[in-house]
Amino acid sequence: MQAPAAAERNKGPILAVLREYAGSGAHAGPGVLRVLEVGAGAGLHAAHFARALPQTLWQPSDIDPRALRSITAYAEAMRVPNLLPPILLDVSQGWETWGGTQPATLDLLVSINMMHIAELRCTEGLFKGSGVLLKPGGVLFTYG
Repeated sequence: MQAPAAAERNKGPILAVLREYAGSGAHAGPGVLRVLEVGAGAGLHAAHFARALPQTLWQPSDIDPRALRSITAYAEAMRVPNLLPPILLDVSQGWETWGGTQPATLDLLVSINMMHIAELRCTEGLFKGSGVLLKPGGVLFTYG
C-alpha cells in the first residue's frame, strides 16, 4: 500500500466538507449515496471516506494499474464493506467507458489532486462526465 503524506494530512479536512454533501440538501434522507472517485491514487482517501461515510457506496477508480493494486490493498486491510473494488478509468475518455456507470445515477463525483497534474483533456472529461452521470442535485467535488 502506498501512503502519500499529503493524503494523510488532508483526509480530515476533506472529509469534513464531504460530510456536508453526503448528509444534507438533495442527498438527505434514507438510502445509499452512490459515489465515484476519479483518480483515487493510492486508495487512502477512498478507504478513509468510505469508512467514515457508511451511507455511501464508494467506487474508486484510477488509470494506473499500480494505484488499483494499492486501492485493493487498502480495501482488504481496512475491511470497509461499502468500498467497491477499484475500476480502471481514463477520465479523458467518454463517460460510456467509465465502468458501466449509467447517466444520472451518481450522488457525488469526487476528484482529489488530479486536475493540477493531469492533461487538460482529463479535466474536460471530468466535467463532461459529471454533467451526464450525476443525478439532478448531485455534486462534483474537486480538491487540489
